[in-house]
Amino acid sequence: MLSGRVMARGPLSRYLLLLAQEHLEFRLPEIESLLSLCGGQFSTQPEIRKNSPFWILNLPSEEMARGLMKRTVCAKSVFELWGQGQSAEELYSSLKSYPIEKMVPYLQSNSTYKIHIHTFNKTLTQEEKIKRIDALEFLPFEGKVNLKNPEHVFWILEDYGTDPNNIPEEPLNSYVGRWIADGQRELIESYSVKRRHFIGNTSMDACLSFIMANHGRVKANDVVFDPFVGTGGLLLSSAHFGAYVCGTDIDYNTVHGLGKASRKNQKWRGPDENIRANLRQYGLEKYYLDTLVSDASKPIWRKGMLFDTVITDPPYGIREATRRTGSPKEITTERGTENHISVSSNYHLSDIFFDLLNFAAEYLVMGGRLVYWLPVYKPEYTEEIIPQHPCLKLISNCEQMLSSHTSRRLITMEKVKEFEDKDRYSHFLDYQYLLYKGHNSFREKYFSGVTKRIAKEEKDNQK
Repeated sequence: MLSGRVMARGPLSRYLLLLAQEHLEFRLPEIESLLSLCGGQFSTQPEIRKNSPFWILNLPSEEMARGLMKRTVCAKSVFELWGQGQSAEELYSSLKSYPIEKMVPYLQSNSTYKIHIHTFNKTLTQEEKIKRIDALEFLPFEGKVNLKNPEHVFWILEDYGTDPNNIPEEPLNSYVGRWIADGQRELIESYSVKRRHFIGNTSMDACLSFIMANHGRVKANDVVFDPFVGTGGLLLSSAHFGAYVCGTDIDYNTVHGLGKASRKNQKWRGPDENIRANLRQYGLEKYYLDTLVSDASKPIWRKGMLFDTVITDPPYGIREATRRTGSPKEITTERGTENHISVSSNYHLSDIFFDLLNFAAEYLVMGGRLVYWLPVYKPEYTEEIIPQHPCLKLISNCEQMLSSHTSRRLITMEKVKEFEDKDRYSHFLDYQYLLYKGHNSFREKYFSGVTKRIAKEEKDNQK
């Protein structure tokens, strides 16, 4: 259970969040980031049951609750909480003590309503549902029931824990509240990679793209930059929230939408398969600034704080190569389409991430955020290896599993200090730089684990 108090002016009311049961580690940083975007913040770190689908927030206004739901993809719905209890008696007592003046506007005789029942980890019979609704007869409902198009919807929500093998007879907690708004879960389907005009081998999952934009506090009229833009999946979520978007990538064919297609049963990309077409598909082309062919290790921008947010998914060397333009001693050449020749060298993971932090420290506005994925080899992971920078403050660090021995961390950082030339080489003095250098062989460690697993499966099958 999360019961968080939010700092803001005015009296506070209690609201109940119903959360999705996926990406559990990402939920709290998303809610915290969106609350701060709406003008509130947790005054203390709340006590959390991470796996629980029910969190209670103290918010200053229904407007803030609605603002939260206009952005979140981690929460399904929010309710004005009228009562709660660990037993039926506690629930009814809580409802009877709720201020009647807060109820009355929604129970008028000239209004319509319905009562909806939601249970987590248990299915109720119709008879059980009717029994729970009838038990609320003591509330002063005076309007007419309308099941199809009611003015007000009230929910009874019951929590039977998270263990499907140990479901209690009675709920651990019960809640009654007035429905306020739903979250943005439908964006996950409408922006699905399957529906997208232009995709690549590593196009970001739509849900994670919107989570990244929310962690980055992207808002209307911001300028958002992705230095490893690929097919532009991360630009879509930012543009959806009204930000102007741009990016760079070292891959000429990807930027220009040329070469082999990533879709099954399609050999070559079509004439209009590109990042601009993706934004046009969703009516977001007006937010697209441009994408340039450029090496992320050698910024091309004029000096100054240019971007509100930097959001990116750098290559790990698994499905996409880690490359940068090279010196004469280390270059390799690749011939692409239309006689384009790329000249590149290896780009170690540790260098990618410390270049990225330097870039964000120099080009982000004060208070701007950097959101990026950091691959880690789990047997060697500790929090100390997370790259640091004197201009950037770590906000959150969330894990997504990749395999039994590897994962990637969604890192969110905020610019808290203006960049100085001396900060550019600070990581060479930081032992954390040396710690993460061990992950330069991430590709080899990733595939060694895969090879071991395949060998074990083959051995087991021979028994």
